Amino acid sequence: QVQLVESGGGLVQPGGSLRLSCAASGFTFSNAAMRWYRQAPGKERELVAGFTLTGGTTNYPDSVKGRFIISRDNAKNTMYLQMNSLKPEDTAVYYCRAVVNSYAYWGQGTQVTVSS
Repeated sequence: QVQLVESGGGLVQPGGSLRLSCAASGFTFSNAAMRWYRQAPGKERELVAGFTLTGGTTNYPDSVKGRFIISRDNAKNTMYLQMNSLKPEDTAVYYCRAVVNSYAYWGQGTQVTVSS
């Protein structure tokens, strides 16, 4: 079955960096539209970055543009999110999502906390 497992979250000081990973299994990773979302307490889940079915990337929201970079390694069935110059407002649970046969699957999320 489809499984998505995020890792790499943690506590980091403002200005620091983290790299999140999303390990995928149970489907053809290279063909899937993969995306990163985040959800902060009391807020709706928002798209942070993603890949389209044609292999391009979605537009980064202004809140992370220039600081976050999405990438993938199809040989490892893994998607990454490099997060630089982190700010307290980046604090959230980060989720990866895969759309497989028109159905959306989510990972369990990884907590990112940016605080001094």
